[in-house]
Amino acid sequence: MTTTQHLTIGEFSSLSRISIRMLRHYDEHGLLRPDSVDQATGYRRYLPEQLADAAQIRRLRDVGFSVSAIAAVIATADEEAYRRALTLQRASLLRERDGVEERLVLIDQLIRSKENAMDAITVSHTTIPAARVVALRGVIPTYTDEGLLWQRFMPELGRQSLRPIGPGGVIEHDGEYRESDPDVSVWVPVGADVTVEEPLEIIDLPEQTAVVATIVGPYSLITEAHSRIAEYAQAQGLTLADGGPEAPIGDRNRNRYLTEPGTAGDPVTEVIMPLA
Repeated sequence: MTTTQHLTIGEFSSLSRISIRMLRHYDEHGLLRPDSVDQATGYRRYLPEQLADAAQIRRLRDVGFSVSAIAAVIATADEEAYRRALTLQRASLLRERDGVEERLVLIDQLIRSKENAMDAITVSHTTIPAARVVALRGVIPTYTDEGLLWQRFMPELGRQSLRPIGPGGVIEHDGEYRESDPDVSVWVPVGADVTVEEPLEIIDLPEQTAVVATIVGPYSLITEAHSRIAEYAQAQGLTLADGGPEAPIGDRNRNRYLTEPGTAGDPVTEVIMPLA
């Protein structure tokens, strides 16, 4: 050390485990300024007590905060606001992890397909029998947030003493893929004489021919199943129905979950796309 009071930028870098390049970057953005800068040489000097600030910055950086976000978090003296920022960052990282896991599943699927190994998705052309279903409709943040509707739906089924007679699923009402705010209905089949009260509704699905992709594997394969259905329909000369919001309810795309969440083994899902 050059003095008993100051640390050179190299010494400060070694003790803080922050590179000299990043220390200069933090200085430029006003996040961690040196205690003094030699006007002649430009050498930066830091106080030993600044190591505590550096440690806090490094920890926030290591969990993914940007420079501007770190500045905002450090600027608040509110412990609750600090905790809330960390909680939100944790949720963001979990979403990133889920996205990575979905991409890994798709990569594995592509590898298996390339190697002509057993595929988790099979596609067929079949007739779906008519059914009466009870449904709860709503707009959710993304397709993966479907559970929010099920959390409202299942207690309401119990309140109205309604008993499903088979596996349920979800109906997509938009007729297009939406990155946010999709309009969907979760549903379960019931007997032909069942009636319901709001917020539930009865939907009578007609008998219809459809292309069905059966997935034995994670729900993240549903997107790939849509692509397989499109390829199958084109190869077979079939025309898929326009499942938009103006189309009859029976023409809209839907999924049917043949296994309940939490069941041992891979979930089994049917992606059903009616034919025109």
